[in-house]
Amino acid sequence: MSGGPERTGSRYLYAPFEVANARIEANERVAEERWAALSYRLERIEISQERVERRLWLAVYGVVAVILAQGVTSLLAVAP
Repeated sequence: MSGGPERTGSRYLYAPFEVANARIEANERVAEERWAALSYRLERIEISQERVERRLWLAVYGVVAVILAQGVTSLLAVAP
C-alpha cells in the first residue's frame, strides 16, 4: 500500500486532483526560486547603491576641501 490516504472508488476519479496538486507544487517551487532570485538581485542593487553613495560623499567632501583650501590661500595672500 502507498503512504497516502485510503481511497475508495476509481483511480480516474482522483487523477485530475493529483495532477492539479502536482502543478500547484511545481508552481510553488518556481515561485520560491523566483523570490530567491529577486532577493539576490535586490541585495546586489543595494550593495552597488551603497558604493555609489560612498563615492558621491567622497566627491562632495573633495569639492568642499578644494573650496576651503582656496579660501585659506586667498586669506593668506591678502594678510601678509
